[in-house]
Amino acid sequence: MAKRDYYEVLGLSREASQGEVKKAFRALAMKLHPDKNPDDKDAESKFKEVAEAYDCLGDEQKRQMYDRFGHDGLRGAGMNSGFQSSDEVFSHFADIFGDLFGFNGRGGPRGPRRGADLEYPITLEFLEAVSGIEREITVPKHAACEQCSGSGAKEGSQPTTCGTCRGSGEVVQTAQMFLRIRTVCPACSGRGKVVRDPCGGCSGSGRKRLNEKLKVTIPAGVDDGMQLRLGGKGEVGEPGGPAGDLYVTIRVKDHEVFKRDGTNIVMRRPVPFTLAALGGELAVPTVDGEETVMIEPGTPSGKVITLSRKGVVSLNGRGRGDQLVQLVVEVPKQLSAREDELLRELAKVQGVKVKDRSFWSSVFKGFPS
Repeated sequence: MAKRDYYEVLGLSREASQGEVKKAFRALAMKLHPDKNPDDKDAESKFKEVAEAYDCLGDEQKRQMYDRFGHDGLRGAGMNSGFQSSDEVFSHFADIFGDLFGFNGRGGPRGPRRGADLEYPITLEFLEAVSGIEREITVPKHAACEQCSGSGAKEGSQPTTCGTCRGSGEVVQTAQMFLRIRTVCPACSGRGKVVRDPCGGCSGSGRKRLNEKLKVTIPAGVDDGMQLRLGGKGEVGEPGGPAGDLYVTIRVKDHEVFKRDGTNIVMRRPVPFTLAALGGELAVPTVDGEETVMIEPGTPSGKVITLSRKGVVSLNGRGRGDQLVQLVVEVPKQLSAREDELLRELAKVQGVKVKDRSFWSSVFKGFPS
């Protein structure tokens, strides 16, 4: 089943501001929350659809890519995996749902926090971005401590349930009629667990700083400013919490010959004026190698010829752009004696009056060279 347009899902126009996007999401999240709609069997799928729409439109870079390429473009860049469950939605938007529903979005214990997202910039040569490439990167980050498997407790021991909050991660600070104000448990910092005998490798934090090597497959057709999302490759969360995501930001260097316009490649190709006048074959560089094109007699400077399907592969997998070659007729600044003679003969045939070189020769005759 085809996905609905994200703007339609949130009930917004494409000109909506980022503030309006967030406001629409908050309103729909309150309305479609699964716990508020126990009799609607489709409540969770609706809730995930709204969350997926906001995950894209709430991020300016993702939104720009969606506006340009649609759903397929996001999928082609690994940025549109969707949410598997409402619990994953609550974890991903913990900051927003904490305001709406209290901590984890279901009114229950706060639970372990999700790890932070990370960004890693990769700079590509122009042709690498066109053809795609696999890169190995080294990402400095916090990962689960191998010594305690991320629990934070010394080998042979386990974290114990917090006695202050009894494992809920929160305490009731004030109760007035139906209003309950809850805060993060100060004893366990909201984890619900307390480490009595901390791991020596991580001092009880459950994580260590390291450099992780990852192989990143960059698809053909990526453009400057795009991002690839690697789910779960960000900072590790608190013990029991999911890891954040890693966003690989693409930077593409300029090329001395080629420039990009969407999926098309444009370039300027100098043409000798004799070839432009008489016609013939001309070698043209492309991203796939050199191509030979035929120039028609009398071709004017500025004419654009199209090399079909010699551009950039579309990220949505639907075809490939063209290469647009603008021909620039060159007029020589210096002529040999024979070239000068031939051109003067041509001018004579055409009845064109040109400067007489003999005049200037007599003026400078006798001057030292």
